[in-house]
Amino acid sequence: MSDTLNRLAAVIESRKLANGGDPDKSYVSRLFSKGDDAILKKVGEEATETVMAAKDVRGGADASKLLYECADLWFHSMIMLAQFNLTPQDVLDELARREGISGIEEKASRKLKTREQDEGQD
Repeated sequence: MSDTLNRLAAVIESRKLANGGDPDKSYVSRLFSKGDDAILKKVGEEATETVMAAKDVRGGADASKLLYECADLWFHSMIMLAQFNLTPQDVLDELARREGISGIEEKASRKLKTREQDEGQD
C-alpha cells in the first residue's frame, strides 16, 4: 500500500514549479501554480463529493462510486500535503503514534496541548 502512496507522492513532488513542473502540461502543476487557496478549495470540493457518494451508497448506489470519490480526495489531499512540505509518510507516522490511544483520550490531549501553548504565549 505505501509503495503506491510513495510513488504518487514522488510524482506530485516532481510537479511542483520549483522542481520543473509545467502548468501547461500538468493538472497538478496547474494547481500548484494557483496556490494554497485553489488547492484547499479542491480538497473541500472532493470532501463534499466523497460525503455525497457515501450517502448515495447508503441509499443503494454501487460502492465503486465511493471508492472513486475517496481516491480523488486522497489524491488532492496529497497535493495539499506536498504544498506544505508534508508527505503521506508523515500522516502514516501520525496514525501510528495514535495507535492504541482512545480517540477520546487523543482528542483530549490535543485540547490540553493547545491550552498549554496558549498559556505559554501570555
